[in-house]
Amino acid sequence: MKVRTLQALNIQEPGANLPRGRPFFRLGFRPFYLGAALFATLAVPVWVLTLLGYLAWTPALAPLLWHAHEMLYGFVGAVVIGFLMTAGKAWTGLATPRGAPLAALAGLWLSARLAALGAPYLLYAVLDLSLLPIVAAVLGSLLLRAGNHRNLPLAGLLLLMSLANATFHGAVLGWLDWAPLSALHAMLALVVVLECVMAGRVIPGFTMAALPGVQIKPLPWLERSVLANTAAGLGLWLFAPSGLAPVSAMVLAGAAALHLARQWRWSPWATLRRPMVWVLQVAYLWFAIGLCLLALAQLGLMGQSAGIHSLAVGATATLVLGMMTRTARGHTGRPIQAGSLEMGAFALLIAAALCRVAWPLAMPSHQAWALLCAATAWAGAFGIYGLTYGPWLLQARVDGRDG
Repeated sequence: MKVRTLQALNIQEPGANLPRGRPFFRLGFRPFYLGAALFATLAVPVWVLTLLGYLAWTPALAPLLWHAHEMLYGFVGAVVIGFLMTAGKAWTGLATPRGAPLAALAGLWLSARLAALGAPYLLYAVLDLSLLPIVAAVLGSLLLRAGNHRNLPLAGLLLLMSLANATFHGAVLGWLDWAPLSALHAMLALVVVLECVMAGRVIPGFTMAALPGVQIKPLPWLERSVLANTAAGLGLWLFAPSGLAPVSAMVLAGAAALHLARQWRWSPWATLRRPMVWVLQVAYLWFAIGLCLLALAQLGLMGQSAGIHSLAVGATATLVLGMMTRTARGHTGRPIQAGSLEMGAFALLIAAALCRVAWPLAMPSHQAWALLCAATAWAGAFGIYGLTYGPWLLQARVDGRDG
């Protein structure tokens, strides 16, 4: 079964490092990063204009569920797939899907996004549920063939994301007695855990590479504590009964404190002149903010929205944009350094997060203006990425190498 799957997806042993096939389908980051950026540019303004009554349309889902689901599985899901289908090649030395198989995976992602706009719901659900299990199988097979057991949990995490998605669709269809929004919160929690793992690997490394005098030695007990407490706090937030809300708040607050201690060791103050690094440091700070705000929500001191959007916009989207710029530059053969356009995109996304989280907290009566400003800044950030990086993703590497 595994051999047939690999053959169907055109995964081959590495050979000569010569360019072949259309550049856009040579490596997973190309179609999925561009698709994610263009989708993000359009989807958030559409949602906000719909919410505020300026647009009237009927997607396959209720508009709130469409927004939450498509941001997690459409936007974030595409970036996760593009990253893993690119990093998997570096981790294993084996080829990931390219050419027609990669185009088919990207087409499946796109067909689900289009189906959400008004196709019969069951068709949308089937298309949407198909992609992540396939990617999990491909990634798991690569890691097993290469003996790379360290990264195998990432394939398992993709399967958990698939399970959360199946729960969501089952709830919407009335097959499961569970709130659909709770299933999406579970997906957000899984994304946060994945990002905490990856951030712990890349941010210290990128910081030391950019600043040769900085040395960051990992503390295994701190790394384990951060991940364990984050997972526990989010698990309590999702599943604990209301009577345990004070316990949930305490664990979430403790996780936030551990994230701050972890980041302090990464010398964030030393990265101010390295935009490709400090954007990741800024994104990581939002994890502590989001967990702290969720803790306050558990105590009934505020609603959940601020904490959720701190994790979704402040942490996740900013980390995504930072990694999309960095990996796309590196894998198209360009210098890993930010120009004025990248700086503008980073600034706009940080502004979007502040407008979405801080402005409504400070001035609740300005909610509509805060949403409009956040959506405009968000669209500007990802629009800059699409316009700047889109041509690069469509073209061959400038250094003539494959990928």
